[in-house]
Amino acid sequence: MKGTPFKLKQKLSPSAAKKKAARDLAMAKTPARKAKKAENQRIGQRSDSDLHHTGSGVKRVSIKNNRGNFGNGTKTE
Repeated sequence: MKGTPFKLKQKLSPSAAKKKAARDLAMAKTPARKAKKAENQRIGQRSDSDLHHTGSGVKRVSIKNNRGNFGNGTKTE
């Protein structure tokens, strides 16, 4: 799958879609999420890698490793 997952629509009822939008917005506005977004903007995102937030800071890693849970897969997350 190429591109952003936000272009894909979930099949939700109108009331469920409104509730999900409210939850997503609330999550995006948490202090921790705002800090990560600001840090990403300062560092600068590139199309060839992801910024991985660790307890000690941020490191640039390959997209494959970051989104694949570093070889452990995502089924157990």
